[in-house]
Amino acid sequence: MRPYQVLLFIAACLCALATLCLVLPHRVQIGTRTLRWPTLAQVFETEKVIQDDSQLEEFPVAPDSLFAAAEDTIAAEQPAKPRFRAPQPCAEDSLIPKTSSSNPTPDSRDYLSAFYNALSESGERVVRVLHYGDSQIEEDRMTQQIREALQARYSGGGAGLMPLAQTIPGLTVHQELYMNGRKIQPSRLRRHMVYGLKRDQRADGLYGVMGQVTVMNDSLVAGSEELTAVCTPKAGKHYSRWRVFADDSIRYTFSGDTVHLSGRGNVYGLSQESATGVIVDNIPMRGCLGLVFTKMSSAQLRSFYRDLNVKLIILQYGGNAIPFNEKPGTIAAIVSGLRDQVRYLKSCAPEASILFIGPSDMMRQTDGEWESYPLVGYMDRLLRKMAAEEEIAYFSLYTWMGGAGSMFHWQEIGLAGADGVHFHRAGARKAGNAVAEWLLEKADN
Repeated sequence: MRPYQVLLFIAACLCALATLCLVLPHRVQIGTRTLRWPTLAQVFETEKVIQDDSQLEEFPVAPDSLFAAAEDTIAAEQPAKPRFRAPQPCAEDSLIPKTSSSNPTPDSRDYLSAFYNALSESGERVVRVLHYGDSQIEEDRMTQQIREALQARYSGGGAGLMPLAQTIPGLTVHQELYMNGRKIQPSRLRRHMVYGLKRDQRADGLYGVMGQVTVMNDSLVAGSEELTAVCTPKAGKHYSRWRVFADDSIRYTFSGDTVHLSGRGNVYGLSQESATGVIVDNIPMRGCLGLVFTKMSSAQLRSFYRDLNVKLIILQYGGNAIPFNEKPGTIAAIVSGLRDQVRYLKSCAPEASILFIGPSDMMRQTDGEWESYPLVGYMDRLLRKMAAEEEIAYFSLYTWMGGAGSMFHWQEIGLAGADGVHFHRAGARKAGNAVAEWLLEKADN
């Protein structure tokens, strides 16, 4: 084709698309799915974008100083930025009491007294902290900062618990697995997970304290009766001892960063730790809502929590409910289910404190614009209310970040991912440090 013919073809295509923008409806409903077509104003970016923070949420936007370090790493020249618009408010949210200067929320850290009292014994024995959560804490994100802060103040070493089949690499420990002298992928081994696919679950509820168990059994996986795990610390203080949590039929020996296991049975986890001080365990459950603890054997959990001397259980869930639920009633039902989990864990670990960390702000793209999911703030307030009624501590990532729209800002300055849901590692460090500082501030009083 000649150049003028190419130009005419492109012009014809643009005219056709412009005509479609003018003729087609903005939204077309087909069954349960909605097809969207941009308006001509959106194509040329002439529609007004909400810029007034007061229209977003009642929470103030986090101060610029919070992001100063990250902003220094962002180039001065930026391409055209995507737009953010305020989400539609949730009517049910107005039914939940909101905090105000005349009716302040009590400091929920008062419910952590058992944990704070136990810290005074850290020089003589282990004080254990278990951090359960969804994919937001994978790789030891956030947990690493909490661990480092507590161990710096109250001593302790090692990354703590890890599964024998570690399928997700961590930031703190590099793990390799060998079968009969040959390196294998951890996914080769047979595992049962309380938060996994239904086919991977077990009826007896014996998942151990981490909610997953690796099965060494030659009849299931050829050669799995002889396994070697090499777990090399990459960060933090070095450990002084190994612990293996397994059936009595499993034999094991240690050599430096290497543990050799043999026999048939269940392995509930390995631990690199110190003999005294604070040990903080990272226990991520990808895709989990947190409604799984009642599926775990209460007798086994009680035994584990007592043996480990667990004094603080951190639960960080809720985010996985947001993208797939549009009805406030569904969110309320999930929070009710989380209340059941809290009560169950209280019965299994009566001497431990519980801290619930709520979901962060989360975003989605609609018609080419970012908006916070409208039910994040609603869930955050329901969780805060539930925590107060169950007398457990609550840390609101959503409020701390700045409420609706804060994830957009975090994304702009490189602290959050393109999915609008997960923190980058720098963002996870900032959030983990915030939780650690919040915990330690009360410990000093």
